[in-house]
Amino acid sequence: MAYLRRAAFVALSVALYGSMPSKAAEPIGQAIRIQTQVSGARGPLVVRDPVHRDERIRTSRSGLGQFVFRDGSKLAVGAGSSVVIDRFVFDDSKSVQKLTVAAAKGTFRWISGNSKHAAYEILTPAGTIGVRGTVFDFYVGGDGTTAVVLLSGAAEFCGRGGCQQLTRRCDCVVARPNGDMTRTRRVDRSTLRTLGNQQALPFLSGKQQLSPGWSGTGCGLSAAIQIRPDPPPPRAAPPTKTAPPIEKPPKPDKPSKPDKPSKPDKPSKPDKPSKPDKPSKPDKPSKPDKPSKPDKPSKPDKHGKPDGHKDRLSKPDRPHKPDGPRDHDHSRYDRTPG
Repeated sequence: MAYLRRAAFVALSVALYGSMPSKAAEPIGQAIRIQTQVSGARGPLVVRDPVHRDERIRTSRSGLGQFVFRDGSKLAVGAGSSVVIDRFVFDDSKSVQKLTVAAAKGTFRWISGNSKHAAYEILTPAGTIGVRGTVFDFYVGGDGTTAVVLLSGAAEFCGRGGCQQLTRRCDCVVARPNGDMTRTRRVDRSTLRTLGNQQALPFLSGKQQLSPGWSGTGCGLSAAIQIRPDPPPPRAAPPTKTAPPIEKPPKPDKPSKPDKPSKPDKPSKPDKPSKPDKPSKPDKPSKPDKPSKPDKPSKPDKHGKPDGHKDRLSKPDRPHKPDGPRDHDHSRYDRTPG
């Protein structure tokens, strides 16, 4: 019943207070180291920024914040985490009557301060961590599964399935919100497989480094998950003097296989006979030329004798007419001498 009352108290605190601190809230601690991105109620935090009661602190996927409270207790908030400083009741200037931390998800390291062990209480979805010692890591998964690893002193984890005591260094308990809980055993690589997250305990595995004075033993987990370097290659043996090998005569080349006779070409199909040209029509016979008319026989000269006839005496030329008076001195007739 005590566990149920505490779990209900955590849920009610987150619902009522939210992420904004009260105006009258006093600073209960401060940031001493901020890596990448860490935010509070008023936005991103830087070194020496104060933290207040009921303030929700968130880190980015690679963020890391380290905080110191007024009584000297310390809280490291790893990557991808969310936590609320839920109650902080002062006893005097150096101690508190009650300091309650409600972890919603992520990975954390707690180091006790000057107050009594009973004053500290860590709330998770799977149960409550009662501080009986000095140093321990705890992880809260997205489904509420919680793991606690003791590094110094003693601690107790109580959930729906009962309580488990952690008394030896590297003792580990894993619990679920439904009440399932493992027995206390030493943390090893199988713990990470049970949690389903190889990044679940980064301060032990060396995935995230804390400031000097915040570190604790890695419980052998860092060496277990480191990638082992490849072994160096074996040294080459010194060369030994040996007789030169006798070269074997080369084997004669195997006779090449004769080429297979090529298949004869298939006879080509004969060309189809071309169709004969159609006979041309015979030319029409030309009409015969009309016979030319025979030449008419030429008439015989008057003075010549026709063939077969006796020559007729040609008539004497007529005498020229006498010229006019200009020719008076000449002979009237031109006659050749006799």
